[in-house]
Amino acid sequence: MFFEFIENIVKLSIIIACLYFSIIIYVRNKHPTWSGPLEKRRFTILLVLILAVVAIKISEDVLYAESGAFDKAVLLYIHNHLPASLNRFFEIITVSGSLKLLLPLTLILTLSLFYAKRRFEALLLASSVVSAAMIVYLVKTLVGRDRPLLWQTAWYWGSSFPSGHTLVVSAFATAAALCVGSIWPTKQRLALSVAMLWLGSVAFSRLVLGVHWPTDVLAAVCIGIFIPLMMNMLIRLRNTE
Repeated sequence: MFFEFIENIVKLSIIIACLYFSIIIYVRNKHPTWSGPLEKRRFTILLVLILAVVAIKISEDVLYAESGAFDKAVLLYIHNHLPASLNRFFEIITVSGSLKLLLPLTLILTLSLFYAKRRFEALLLASSVVSAAMIVYLVKTLVGRDRPLLWQTAWYWGSSFPSGHTLVVSAFATAAALCVGSIWPTKQRLALSVAMLWLGSVAFSRLVLGVHWPTDVLAAVCIGIFIPLMMNMLIRLRNTE
């Protein structure tokens, strides 16, 4: 098991490295004006590639039913070691990631940003959340993964994969942090810290409540963060032309 894990890490690292250098070569030949801005965003490019490759790998394991043992072991460990008295707290946390709350909040913030003449930030926030919601609906429809039935849990619509709460919160929180960093650069680290704490709490709450498998949540985090990072980078590159 350990050697298989190391082998997968090496394979993924090689794939990410090949993709990175392919992008650099392509940009230098086809879009030389992007070379400078991309050079300053090397970490972002690598992060986007890592998120994409890991999300694809997890999705592949889910589709071929190769993650069952891992998913069950992690979920049971959390259930057996976390006091039941904390369930109410995590129920409140998970509500903060519902579309019923996030969609109106996104609308309000988007309109506020437009009013403040921050069109780039408004577009980034709105497109990230809408794209995330659409991906959740599409993938849940295509992938009919059963939700965990390890203990009695609340009923939720759709298949287990991916975690809708986690994916949309990841997209919203990351986009919001990028917006804050764009408007108030000195507050970017604080905004990112708050965003990661929130999405981590929502993701963990889905496991505590037993309504998602760990791979549902991991894939959702990767996809949710990927969306605004990719959009942010592409829009900024377009503006350099």
